[in-house]
Parts: sequence; C-alpha cells; structure tokens
Amino acid sequence: MEQLLGSFTDYLCVIGYSKGTQTMIGSCVRDFLQWCGHHGEAMGAPGAIRTFYGWLHTRPLRRGTGALSAMMIGHYVYSLKVFFGWQQASGLLPVNPMSGLRFAGTRCERRAALSVSEVTALFDAVETMGERALLHVFYSCGLRRSEGVMLRVRDVACRERLLYVRLGKGARRRVVPLAGRVAAELRAYLAERHSSSDAFLVTAAGNAMDGAQCLALLKTLLAKAGLPNRITLHDLRRSIATHLLQGGMSAEQVRDFLGHQHIETTQLYARPAADQLLRV
Repeated sequence: MEQLLGSFTDYLCVIGYSKGTQTMIGSCVRDFLQWCGHHGEAMGAPGAIRTFYGWLHTRPLRRGTGALSAMMIGHYVYSLKVFFGWQQASGLLPVNPMSGLRFAGTRCERRAALSVSEVTALFDAVETMGERALLHVFYSCGLRRSEGVMLRVRDVACRERLLYVRLGKGARRRVVPLAGRVAAELRAYLAERHSSSDAFLVTAAGNAMDGAQCLALLKTLLAKAGLPNRITLHDLRRSIATHLLQGGMSAEQVRDFLGHQHIETTQLYARPAADQLLRV
C-alpha cells in the first residue's frame, strides 16, 4: 500500500497539485485502502466503493462528536476519482471502477463576494506597503493562496505591468495584467522592503511568508476595517472575479485571468451583481 501511495503522491506533485491538496487526497485514499483491507474488500470493485461511500455517512469524527460533513465526503469522492483515474491511465487497472458510479452532489454554502465598499474599507485600513501588496496579490491579481506564497520577485514585472504565475493549479501557467496603480504600488513595495529573500511577499523581518502568515495579516486588516473575521484569501479572489464580471469583462477573459481550465468553473465561481467595478 505504501508503495502505491508513494507513486500516486509523486503523480499528484508532477501534475501540479499544491502540497495541501496532495495531503488531503492522499489521506482520503489511505483511509479507503485501509478500510478495504480491514473489511476484506477488493480495492477496484465498484461495490466496495459504494459500500465505503455509505460508511462515510455514518463514520464518527476522529475528534469531537458528530459525523463527516457533506463537503468532506465530497473530498473523499473526488480523491477516489483522481486515484482510480491515475490507476487506469497508468495501466494498473483496465477499467476505472468510478466511471459507472453516481454520487449525490455536495451541497455547500455559497460564500458571497465582498462588496466594493468592503474592499475599499480593506484598502483604507492599510498602514504599510506590505499590507497593500498582500491585498493586491490576492484581490487585484486574483491569485490563489498557494500561488501567492510561491510568487517570486522576478515574477512581478512592474514596468511591463505583468505578473507571471509560473505554476498554477494543474501545473498551468498564466500572465496576469497589472493595472497602472497596482503596478506602481507593487514597485513601491519592492523599493522599500528590506529582504534578501526571493519571495515576493515577506514578513516585517524579511522572511518569506507562508499561507498561514498571509491569512493572519488579512485577519489583522479585517479587524482594522471592521469586517467579518471569516473572510479568507480565497474570498478576495472570488471578489475580484465578481467585480470584473460586473465591470463588463467577458466570462472567457475572467476565466483566463483566474487561471481556470473550464469556463463553467468561472461561472459558478463568480456571480455578477449590481455593484460597479472597483478601480484599483
């Protein structure tokens, strides 16, 4: 089992999944394989997958009380789809046992995008160029959390007003255009920061910021702006997508801006509303 999981993890890394997603998918697949071993089920049998899926709905939480959420069960289903798709593509299985199975859709709460006034309040709460750079990376440029953490100084061409995402989701690259004000303020951030790190986002001490530190800085800004603490870095990405659609940008252009592979993802991801685009 460990050898199989090791090869699968290598595959996830090669095709560009973030470390966090690799861990999540690997953990779900490991649980399935251990369950099969404990119950004497054949790993590639559709019946075993259906039974495992039913068991997930009754499995108690490892910490606390209650059962798995619908979203977590959805993570298990997605992880098994990736796992068996890899096995079929690698020739380890002649047929993908997931191909003929149907599962209930995962219903999850849709988070509303921030309003233009809320984003304005966030920018108004900024006290340092580092805080402003963080907002520009995740809102103005719409980067994913992992993309922001991996961003390097060489990836931000302020003079050309371009930002390069060299390893996005699914190992896809893209170029993000920078508005004039965004480019100018990112250039000012680079000019005043004192760090030998090649990471673009750095702490006050000059060290590369990780995802948790980026989120913590956002929480500080939320508190200063009087906005809900539940807002995440991903909500900033969702918000710029919505605001771009509101401003008249086509869904195809927003898809390319965000780095989505399919336009359906963009259409689900950002819903146009009545607000106007925030000019930054």
